[in-house]
Amino acid sequence: MHFVGVDLAWGDRKPTGLAVLDGEGCLLHVSAATTDDAIATALGPYVEDDCLVAIDAPLIVANATGNRPAEAALNKDFARFHAGAHPSNTGKPEFREQPRGARIAARLGLDMNPRSGRARRAIEVYPHPATVALFRLGRTLKYKNKPGRDLDLLRSELIVLVGLLEGLASADPPLLLTGHQVERHAVSAWKALRSAVEKAGRKSELRVVEDQVDAVICAYVALVAAREPKRTTTYGDFETGYIVTPTLPDDLTPTPRGPRIAPEIRDPGGSAVREYAELQPELRLAVDQFVQLVTSILDDAGINYLSVTGRAKSVASFAAKAARTVEGRPSFADPLREITDQIGVRVITYVHSDVQAVADLLDDQVVVHDDRDMGRETASEGRFGYASRHLLVGLDAARADQPAYELMRGRQAQVQIRTVLQHAWAEFEHDIRYKGTIPDEHVPDFDRRFTLAAGLLELADREFSTIRDRLRTGMSGPSPEPQDDDPRISSRELAAFLAGQYVDAGWSRTDHYAWISGLLLELGITSLAELGETLRPVDAEALTQRMNYRYPPGAVRRLDDALLWRYGDRFVALHGNADRVPALRARLEKMGGAG
Repeated sequence: MHFVGVDLAWGDRKPTGLAVLDGEGCLLHVSAATTDDAIATALGPYVEDDCLVAIDAPLIVANATGNRPAEAALNKDFARFHAGAHPSNTGKPEFREQPRGARIAARLGLDMNPRSGRARRAIEVYPHPATVALFRLGRTLKYKNKPGRDLDLLRSELIVLVGLLEGLASADPPLLLTGHQVERHAVSAWKALRSAVEKAGRKSELRVVEDQVDAVICAYVALVAAREPKRTTTYGDFETGYIVTPTLPDDLTPTPRGPRIAPEIRDPGGSAVREYAELQPELRLAVDQFVQLVTSILDDAGINYLSVTGRAKSVASFAAKAARTVEGRPSFADPLREITDQIGVRVITYVHSDVQAVADLLDDQVVVHDDRDMGRETASEGRFGYASRHLLVGLDAARADQPAYELMRGRQAQVQIRTVLQHAWAEFEHDIRYKGTIPDEHVPDFDRRFTLAAGLLELADREFSTIRDRLRTGMSGPSPEPQDDDPRISSRELAAFLAGQYVDAGWSRTDHYAWISGLLLELGITSLAELGETLRPVDAEALTQRMNYRYPPGAVRRLDDALLWRYGDRFVALHGNADRVPALRARLEKMGGAG
């Protein structure tokens, strides 16, 4: 199914913006056309089969004067955000007979009834209220040319809008304007639009781009209307005319009126949103570096975890946060510096005790600027609910000058550490409260049920920790396992052996047991008996004192250090250690050389 956006001009002399998305939200086409013939030719391939065409122009006009009922109803909600609709009536020449929007819809053979279930339909939309609702804007962006608006203002506001649209890549449903999912010609067209905005030297150059950007908004509204109809509102009806738009958030308040002298009045969060939109591509690369760093730290320590993921805050989310106010005053005087979750990393562990282990490890390896235990804060209020450890981290001095961490210099990341169960609760609760709709009369019951679920999951987390601790202390011998031709000690047998060898150590990741079993094979160790003899000379207590662990190392890390102590340079030179020679030599030096 295709979702088409048409920013329809009033006449054939001005450009009409056209955009097409596929069912996954990927941009397929964006262009400008003038005549009805040109519009029909451009859209023909995309409307032959199932489609929803969103047109920014009146489709149905029956009233002789004043506003249509749809416009009056929409204005009641959106006028205070500067997103009110202009009056449409048959007293105006352009609506006296068949409106151009209806003419285009008829030419394409589209049903215009918003309640129709037909496969090929057209609906009327309006980009201004759509942007207010989608991006939680206190006032519309002023990218339309009107008296008193200079080129710099128009260009900066349009740049912000372009960035906000690109930020919808992480929305639900997503809007994908760049990236490998999008066809090359569409990516090139979108990048050309962005470049044209940034380099525009005349208002007329912005006008051509503006129409096509509006068309993309229209296409996305069509996608939302089809995929998430409960998140849209239809003002008016088929008989008197209607407008479909994303629903205005109940808690959104308009930006106070006033002279346009302060940056926060020019755009949401001031010029910070525009700057953030420009910075975000680089932030995404910095996210990858933070994820790699955290992953390597956890792996090196042998900490058991489920996943490490990261994200750069979307432009839309940044704009919404930057626009927050308290008693009419901006919450952030300098959003770019004060909004600290621009880079987010999430670590998911299996049991609750590992959350503290990860926090201790990061405190030892990087600079922790802030540490909040959200679960403890919730518990201190005498209730169950959201539980997650939030660390604000930055590079330590030792890594700050290394090329591998270049994009992380001077930046911080918020690291969320949760168990699998805590993560499941948080994601489900967020999805229900913020993406779903809970009727007011059901809110108390939902609150009670979420609280009950949080309490049960906390109990389950404790039980899982107990199960793991008991298994760890009870697994002192090998477990039977079918024999095969692999000469390595099996991961299962090795895990059981190490649980008895290092009773106080945590379990390591499953793939790490297989990895270190490969190192044992390189050393010629293929049985638990041989491994036991190898470790017998190692003074585990002295080794622990020399390493001075500031975190509880996992079983594989303990074995890794023991082998390094036992074999020294020979262990460092193993083929399986080729990618970590500098780290191993630093650890060997800390041990005082081989034992």
